[in-house]
Amino acid sequence: MLLTFPARFMLAIAMNPCPYGFHNDRTREYRCTPPMIQRYISKISGPLLDRIDIHIDVPAANYKEMRLTTVPESSAQIRERVIRARQTQLLRFADSRQKTSCNAQMVSGESRTFCKLKADCERLLERAMTHQGLSARAQERILKVARTIAELEAVPTIQPKHFAEAIPYRTLDRTYGA
Repeated sequence: MLLTFPARFMLAIAMNPCPYGFHNDRTREYRCTPPMIQRYISKISGPLLDRIDIHIDVPAANYKEMRLTTVPESSAQIRERVIRARQTQLLRFADSRQKTSCNAQMVSGESRTFCKLKADCERLLERAMTHQGLSARAQERILKVARTIAELEAVPTIQPKHFAEAIPYRTLDRTYGA
């Protein structure tokens, strides 16, 4: 007897950028060579990395950055934008046969339907795919993230600036060829 237990979850993981943890840290002596970094990153399988929607490098903040007096967007404001974007997605997928409820769950047919691209966006995505050697799965992830970024701005169509933000969120693909 085969039992299936449906589950949806959000996975957030963190790792050092290299064995010593100081890659791209301007304040410390750096010891890792590119082959060392590649060996370190390759401990996580490429297919697993490919299934992670967003991977970014978070550099260490220096003292001056932490002491800035500019007022960032409040958590309440961010929460409102997220709720508005989620409501947009729930409405979009209300009739979904796939039981899709958010952009991350879109299958490729849905992403073609709901992420229509203008020519300038197509060129930007194609250039990223070619220059960074991204997989088809990475392309789908970028498309979904760009769609979400547009919705967080309450913009109905994906614009080049949304791709310009989404593409760098594939840091491990770009830097290490995962």
